Amino acid sequence: MTTGFKILIIDDDYVVRSSLEEHLSDLQSVAKITQAENGKRGLAWIEQEDFDIVFLDIDLPMVSGMDVLRQTAEKTLSTKYILMTAYGRIPDAVEALKLGAHTYLEKPLKPQSIEKLLGEISEANALIESVCSIAPIAFEEGREMLGSAKELSSVLSLISKMAKVNTPVLIQGESGTGKELVARAIHYNSSRKSMSFVSINCSAVQESLFESEFFGHEKGSFTGADDKKIGRFQFAEGGSLFLDEIGDLSLANQVKLLRVLQEKKFTPVGSNLEIPYDVRIVAATHKNLEQMVETGDFRQDLYFRLNILNLQIPSLSERKSDIPDLIKSFIKKFNEKHSKNILGWKQGFLEALLSYSFPGNIRELENAIERCFVLSEIDWLEKDNLPPQIISKPKDVLDAEVKDEFEKIENTMTPEIKIDSEDLDFQKGKEEFEKKFIIEALRRNSGRLNQTALQANIPKKTLQRKIQKYEIDLSEFKK
Repeated sequence: MTTGFKILIIDDDYVVRSSLEEHLSDLQSVAKITQAENGKRGLAWIEQEDFDIVFLDIDLPMVSGMDVLRQTAEKTLSTKYILMTAYGRIPDAVEALKLGAHTYLEKPLKPQSIEKLLGEISEANALIESVCSIAPIAFEEGREMLGSAKELSSVLSLISKMAKVNTPVLIQGESGTGKELVARAIHYNSSRKSMSFVSINCSAVQESLFESEFFGHEKGSFTGADDKKIGRFQFAEGGSLFLDEIGDLSLANQVKLLRVLQEKKFTPVGSNLEIPYDVRIVAATHKNLEQMVETGDFRQDLYFRLNILNLQIPSLSERKSDIPDLIKSFIKKFNEKHSKNILGWKQGFLEALLSYSFPGNIRELENAIERCFVLSEIDWLEKDNLPPQIISKPKDVLDAEVKDEFEKIENTMTPEIKIDSEDLDFQKGKEEFEKKFIIEALRRNSGRLNQTALQANIPKKTLQRKIQKYEIDLSEFKK
């Protein structure tokens, strides 16, 4: 779960640093703020601590902002660098984007721009966390397996590498494994994030309408072309084009796509005008394209054109130990969607899921959890509300590692009621739990109010009021 941003402000102007910190400290998404008055001190802080966001002035004494970026951007892939620049230094800011900066803000900084930017970064990070749940993912460099559902940093590093280039990416994996989610994470963490992400399912495009869908057509160019149409390549200009199920394209249409990818321009149907484009291509398929190349069902030259960076997403049946973490993420998602307060699951629920093969992968698991949410009349997910095919089908034998993990999780997520009060007084029991909950949340976050409020999903003012009510000493947690 995302806690709160750790932010470093590097600027030689005390007024800028102080006003920026004052505004950031009021935001619930910010957990910690650190200041540095020059580039050298900023570099020292970056070496000492991991920051989520660095607000970096271009004009700095001792070490310039550009040099700070050059020395750190490649080493701190998970950090978002936000350049602060005066109007006349915009060209420098554009150059900084090429060096790895996330974006730039023009001085004087506007509070609404800062809040909007942090919101965008939160959304981009949320995509990465979602992708983390479908890792491990194989990167083409040596085909090494990177990451797992518990290793966000590896997945983040992988996406950061791919987001910084415009090279085509080929994502392979079974249906329901989250290929489009990975594509979106790459796009929204790249320099193209402010432009369009356009998706098209190649298997849903009629053979005769391929060119019209992809490249557009002029009015009257064929029967039924009553108006001019803009194709997907033109819609995606400056952004990313996601070609889902690329393996379903016919050989004839593969030739047309290959020519456009090679020449970096296309011609709408019924037009003589060649239109250049700037689009990042991300393709995906559940089919084995290497085998299709051998059988002649997929063009080898198109395969090599697409398969420069390759991501392999494993099926859910290959990594069942990740299922408990996935269920927890879906519980959080559907609690918000259905306005419920599901706390976990009852005995037998997890074992039923771990024993199922999940041919529909993560999508099938998500649908099963949502079904349980809709049918549940209590605050716990129950085995009886799972889809019939999960309950009735022959069960897989759990391997030792998954079984051990299952037993640990089952003991922590099933309902158990403990009441310290001698009498069964509801109000006393409620307050007893509330106090213990707040103390535990503060302990986990070292007494930091903003971070505690964000992680525990409690409004900050409510948290402060409860701390006062139960006479909780914050200094005890800050030690």
